[in-house]
Amino acid sequence: MESEVGQSRVSPPHVGAPPGSLPFENPFSRAGNVFAAFILTMALGSVLWLSATLPKLDRIAEPEQALGLMVGRTMDVEEGVKRAPPWEQALYKAVAGGNESERTQSLEWYQELVASSDDPLVRFNLAVLQGEAGRSPEVVGTIEGWQGKNGPAGETLSHIIKAAYLGAPLDHDAATALQAELAELVPAGWFYDRVAVRLAERVGDRSFLAMVEDQSAERGRRLLARTRLVAVVELTCLGFGTAALLALWRRRVHQIRLHAPGVPPPWPGGIGAAVLLRGGAVGALLSLAFLFLLPAENLAVRMLAVPLGNLPLLLLARRYLLQPSGMTFREGFGLGVPARNTGGLILAVLAVVAAGLWGEWVMGKVVAPLNLSSHWTEWFDTDLVWAPGSVLAISLVEYVIFAPVFEELVFRGLLFAILRRRFQWAPAAMISAGIFAIAHGYGLVGFVSVFWSGVLWSWAYEKTGSLLPGMIAHALNNLLVCLSVMALLR
Repeated sequence: MESEVGQSRVSPPHVGAPPGSLPFENPFSRAGNVFAAFILTMALGSVLWLSATLPKLDRIAEPEQALGLMVGRTMDVEEGVKRAPPWEQALYKAVAGGNESERTQSLEWYQELVASSDDPLVRFNLAVLQGEAGRSPEVVGTIEGWQGKNGPAGETLSHIIKAAYLGAPLDHDAATALQAELAELVPAGWFYDRVAVRLAERVGDRSFLAMVEDQSAERGRRLLARTRLVAVVELTCLGFGTAALLALWRRRVHQIRLHAPGVPPPWPGGIGAAVLLRGGAVGALLSLAFLFLLPAENLAVRMLAVPLGNLPLLLLARRYLLQPSGMTFREGFGLGVPARNTGGLILAVLAVVAAGLWGEWVMGKVVAPLNLSSHWTEWFDTDLVWAPGSVLAISLVEYVIFAPVFEELVFRGLLFAILRRRFQWAPAAMISAGIFAIAHGYGLVGFVSVFWSGVLWSWAYEKTGSLLPGMIAHALNNLLVCLSVMALLR
C-alpha cells in the first residue's frame, strides 16, 4: 500500500466521475489540429536545424572577449584553489574535475576560435595555454600562423611569446621593453600574468615577479570567495535534499500527495491535445513576431514576450479544460498547497533538487572519459556577464520566475498530463522531457541534462499532484546556474 504525506482535502466535485459525464465541448476540427501540429513541428524543426547548422561561435556577439574572460577567470579560480586548504582542493577536484581537463578543453575551444577569428589576442591566448601546458612544438605552430598576419600587433605579440616560452635571447632591458608592450597590448588578467611571470623569471626580476604574483593571488582569492558562496548554496541544497531522498526511501513513501486530482487530469485527452497544439502554434507565431518585428532593446517588450507568448495556450486551457472541470488554475494544477502540507512540499522540492544535482555530477563523470562536454557558448550568457543592472534584472526574472512558471505549466501541467492519460508514467515523462529538451536547442550533453530535469519534474507532479514542487525546483536550478555564471564572470 502506498503511504502518503499530507493528504490534501482539496477535491473538486468531478474527481471519480465516469468518462463523458462532464460538460466538455470539442469545437476543434481535425484539419485545424493538423495545421497547428504542422506549425509546431516546423518550430521544433527550426530549433533543431539551427542547433545543428548555426556555427556555435555565431551565437555570441563578441566570442573573442567572451572566451578570453571565461578561460582567464577559470584559470584564476584554479590559481586560488592551489592556495586553498588541502580538503578544499580535494573537494574542488571531486566536483569540478582536474586542472588538466579544464586546460585541455580550453585549448580545444581556442583552436576552434583561431580558425574563425583574425584577432591577434586569440592566437596569443592559445599560445599561452600551449606554453603553460609545456607544449612547445604547438607554440611554434601557433607562432608560424602569425606570419604575415595581424600587422604590427601580431608581430609584437609573437616576439613576446617567443621570449616567454621558446627561449629567444633576452636580457633585462629587452625584458623590460617587452613587459611594457605586453601591458599595452594585453588586458589585465590570467593571460597577462602568466606571460609577465615567465618574462620576469627569465631575467631574474624578483621585484616585478613578486608584484605580478601578488596581484594574481589576490584576484584568485577574490574569485574563489565568490564561487565558494555558490558552492555552499549548492552543497547545502545537496545535503538537505539527499537527507530528504533517504527519508522517503527509508519510509517507503511512494506518494507525497499535496493536491488532487493531479495526473492523469480529468479532461479528455483529445481536447487537451487540441488545446496544446493550437495554443502552442499561436504562441510560436507570437514568439517569432516578437523576435523579428519588435525592438529587442525595448525592456518592456522583452519583459512581456514570454508571458504573452504563453497566453494563448493558457487561455485555451482555461476555456476548454479547466472551466468544464469546475476548476481554476490553482485547483487544476495544484498551485494552492494547504499550509498543513508545507512540510511535504519542502520535502518534495529538496528531494527533486538533490536528484538533479546528483544526476549532473554523475553525468560529468560519465562524459569526461568520452571527451564530451557542453560547448561554452551554450551557457555563456552575455546579459548575465556584461549587461547593465536593468537588463540583468529582467534576465533574472526570465530565468528564475517566467521560465519555471510557464515551462512547468506547458510541459508538465499540460503536455505530460495529457500523455499520462494514454501512457504509464515512464513513457509519458520521457516523451514530454524529450520535447522539452529539444525545445532548448542544446547539444548532446545539454540535451541529456535538460531531459533529466524534465523527467524529475514530471516525477514531482506525478507523486504530489501539484506543479509547485517542480516550479520551485526549476527556479532553484536556474538560479544556481545564474549565480554560478555571475560569480565567475560578472
